[in-house]
Amino acid sequence: MKPMTPSPHTFPIRVYYEDTDFSGVVYHASYLRFMERGRTEMLRSSGVDQGAVLAGEAAERFGFAVRAMSIDFLKPARMDDLLTIETDVIEIGGASMELAQRVKRGDELLIAATVRIACVVDGRPCRLPAQIRATLAG
Repeated sequence: MKPMTPSPHTFPIRVYYEDTDFSGVVYHASYLRFMERGRTEMLRSSGVDQGAVLAGEAAERFGFAVRAMSIDFLKPARMDDLLTIETDVIEIGGASMELAQRVKRGDELLIAATVRIACVVDGRPCRLPAQIRATLAG
């Protein structure tokens, strides 16, 4: 999967006690929250204010929903680790986009994921606005 953009969006995150299980290892579902934050910050840095779009304050009202996700859990993160969430846009379609996400500790790859995001209005699929599609395509 070759990214559409020359470099990934990066977002740092610290692992807190609440992110871990009883042994201090990051609980698997916490990675979903970490990657959601990475996607949100990637969109924000591209000029997409999800709150304004969802509230209808932008040209078109819509939201994003995860349609599919594939995750490889390679190595565990632990409490107090400083992680980096990397997000690359792989493909942009009419009503969805595919992203590659990685969770890293320094240069060490911990999690690799592919995420298909659908554009929706009132729970139904809709076309991704052309301006946003162009912005995300780089």
